[in-house]
Amino acid sequence: MNGLLVVDKPGGVTSHDVVNRLRKITSERSIGHLGTLDPMATGVLPLLMGKFTRLAQYFSSAEKSYTGTILFGFATDTYDADGDVVGEQTHPSFSLEQIRTAASRFHGDMEQMPPPFSAKKIAGTPAYKLARAGKPVELKPAKISIRSFAITALDGDEASFAMSISAGGYVRSVAHELGQDLGCGAHLSSLRRTQAGVFTLVNAHLLEELEPLAGDVAALEMLCLHPRSLLPEMPSVTADVFSLGRLRNGAQANLPEFSQAPMVKVFAGQRELVGIAKRVAGTLFQPVVVMG
Repeated sequence: MNGLLVVDKPGGVTSHDVVNRLRKITSERSIGHLGTLDPMATGVLPLLMGKFTRLAQYFSSAEKSYTGTILFGFATDTYDADGDVVGEQTHPSFSLEQIRTAASRFHGDMEQMPPPFSAKKIAGTPAYKLARAGKPVELKPAKISIRSFAITALDGDEASFAMSISAGGYVRSVAHELGQDLGCGAHLSSLRRTQAGVFTLVNAHLLEELEPLAGDVAALEMLCLHPRSLLPEMPSVTADVFSLGRLRNGAQANLPEFSQAPMVKVFAGQRELVGIAKRVAGTLFQPVVVMG
């Protein structure tokens, strides 16, 4: 089975758990997700299946959008509700405006320290494995960009928010640092990804919706996003039989020129994605990914 399927990930399971469940539903072994969601988090989890896993490199820089809540009063070692309490627990009394003022610095390009319980690698070992073993976790700040961070409501010690953050950015770290700034400790108490790149909750399917279709490849593939809608920055080109033969064999070929785009998606018919090709000069293209 080949395609990109967006799952609305449930809470309490890992992204890898979702991959395993989808393997059972689709009988496809080659499945990879685009951007891990922590076990506590829910929402948009795009999954590449079959030959489409070869496209993963083109999705790595996609911005993510979230809604969620931050609980003030104590920090945790994981920076979210799944962790153990760190330090003293308090019951601060902030106004919505005070929190909004403190949150205003989390905007634009900035350096962020990843959480110690994260998949960031230190000398080849994921940081969370070192943290669980009680070993020192020496992470380096990463450059990220926060396009928007809005505190939308305050209910007691818990603030609701909406955020758009670059790939590689941690919402958990923002919650933790906001608590440090306010001097009371804080952690991420809930998180829902509403968008990952061009993929939104409108595109997403619940696992409960997919499971009755187990084994029905045709029905499952129809729930995948149309291949022509993927990677919208690359125009879609329908090639003739001769050109398709050359591209499938790794050779350069002339393609219809609809724009001066440096990269194009090459199709045989409406839905069959043959690969990605890079412009060499004029209408001459070199295949860089071939689906087979």
